[in-house]
Amino acid sequence: EFCVVAGNHGIIRVKCPLDCLPGDSLQITVPNRDFLVEHQHPPILSSDNTSETRSSQRLFEASVPNNVKPGESFALLVEGVRILVTCPPNASPGSSIRFKVPLTIMQQEITNEVAQIKLKYSKEGWQRTLRMSDMKFQWVRVDDNGDVETNLKFDIVKSAYVRRLDCTKGQTSTLTLVPASNAAMGTNVRLTNGKDEITCSDIANAQTRSFDEKCQFFQEACNKLCIPWEIGHVRINVRRKFLVSDSVDAVLSLSRSDLRKCWRFEFIGEDGMDVGGLTREWFQLVTEEIFDPDRGLWQSSHTNQMLMEINPASEFCCEDHLKYFRFLGRLMGRSLFDQQLVPCHMVQCLYKHILGWPVTFEDLKHLDEDIYRNLKAIETMAKNEEPIDEILCVNFTTAREILGEKEEVELVQGGANIEVTNENYSDYLEASLKYLLLDRVKPQLNELLLGFFDVIPEPLLAIFDFQELELLMCGLPHIDMEDWKMNTEYSGECEDIGSEHEVCQWFWGIVSDFDQEMKARLLQFVTGTSGVPPGGFSVLQSNDGNIRKFTIHGVVPSVCFYPRSHTCFNRIDLPIYKTRDELYEKLKDVVIYASTGFYIE
Repeated sequence: EFCVVAGNHGIIRVKCPLDCLPGDSLQITVPNRDFLVEHQHPPILSSDNTSETRSSQRLFEASVPNNVKPGESFALLVEGVRILVTCPPNASPGSSIRFKVPLTIMQQEITNEVAQIKLKYSKEGWQRTLRMSDMKFQWVRVDDNGDVETNLKFDIVKSAYVRRLDCTKGQTSTLTLVPASNAAMGTNVRLTNGKDEITCSDIANAQTRSFDEKCQFFQEACNKLCIPWEIGHVRINVRRKFLVSDSVDAVLSLSRSDLRKCWRFEFIGEDGMDVGGLTREWFQLVTEEIFDPDRGLWQSSHTNQMLMEINPASEFCCEDHLKYFRFLGRLMGRSLFDQQLVPCHMVQCLYKHILGWPVTFEDLKHLDEDIYRNLKAIETMAKNEEPIDEILCVNFTTAREILGEKEEVELVQGGANIEVTNENYSDYLEASLKYLLLDRVKPQLNELLLGFFDVIPEPLLAIFDFQELELLMCGLPHIDMEDWKMNTEYSGECEDIGSEHEVCQWFWGIVSDFDQEMKARLLQFVTGTSGVPPGGFSVLQSNDGNIRKFTIHGVVPSVCFYPRSHTCFNRIDLPIYKTRDELYEKLKDVVIYASTGFYIE
């Protein structure tokens, strides 16, 4: 089949006869418009029939998959772009339907290796799609057959949730964790002049670019959002002795338009003109103080001492704690706006919440390994048909510690009176996931997100994955390869001869050839963060705070086909492959695929 422009009928699809060859002439008869409407073949052009409309969209035809009912959605991969199509009311499985897709989202060739690998594995797991009905981004889970899964019952492997931030005109907001398939994000960003905009086509194209190209696209968009100096600018005066309090008062007093004006800083009582140096110093000093655990707003992660997480008890440690989170959100957004760095790495789920990415049961492992194992043990007991209520005697509550004292928290209303049984254990796991990943820090995270989006329009972030967002905010780390090699331990199949093992030599050769982005992604895959301790790899810590060096653990391929990581103790299980090329392909694929938040088994 091929498309032709047929006068006032617009663009139509023609099927080549069996006895024709390329270059042959054809005569076709176009059905009248009434026939097209009656048979659900909508015209390709809008009513104005402009050449701009004709060139901006392309008509596609597809068959409705089996088991899809009218009104239900299904996903299609259209020239590398996954879109979501809604089945018309009068269609049924096997029916042919036609839909229009913006041509610009398909025009750019995918040259980014990261994007190519993600598309290679795009048949399974959660994926962000472009919803054709309103051109919004929506998450869907695609099964082995390429169909959209609609089973909403909690599943420890398949279920995922996305934070939803609903704001009203009265400046009130509601933050909830909803099933990923129920979350949608706008795709257009209106620019400062109120006329031009960044469209879903621009964002969809940017998603397939390299990290450097994404950063360039993002910065160009921020430059377009920036209000010119001559229209207005902001001067922020602070005292070093009261740096945080002065900064909080100043930044929170700004309007949204002020947040996108040019900023200049002055330290009161000090000489110096801000031509960039004072701005960098201000961002560095303020973020370090805000993230300082002694202030009580943040605390070190239980699983990785280098990562910071929100302190659930911050209200008892810091007066007016929520205004500091609103300030920090604006500070983070402004740091991206100004290409400044935030010198603190956060736990993985916070980057996902900022992006509106799905969080899953596996994310609990990065928050608290013990809780993760305990909850997973309940799932195992249920599968083995062991009586949970008789063995564990657990109800729908959990405990939280506040200033050294523990108090009971109900996971659902009346949870203290609901016993966990084999019939309702999945509800308990779901409630525990929602509490641990969102509810226990909901007020703080709500303010952080509101502050962030005061500066950065949410759709602009859709071009990044959560690992790239960490790299964008914290910067690419300086990785000393010799220090990394010298402070690596070997175990398993590699224990006897260590770095002399052929596969280990291949590994280090491949890693040395990686660019800075891929090296940082490998670090994220194995240790949970792209950051390197100030003291180098010799002081890399495990989740218990003890020194645990980077470890290569050799395994036979029957144990795992792809390399796998254990971030709690900085270990990579490396299969003993037969060739260097096989190691390169498997290592590259799994490191890049890990940025989706899902893993290859």
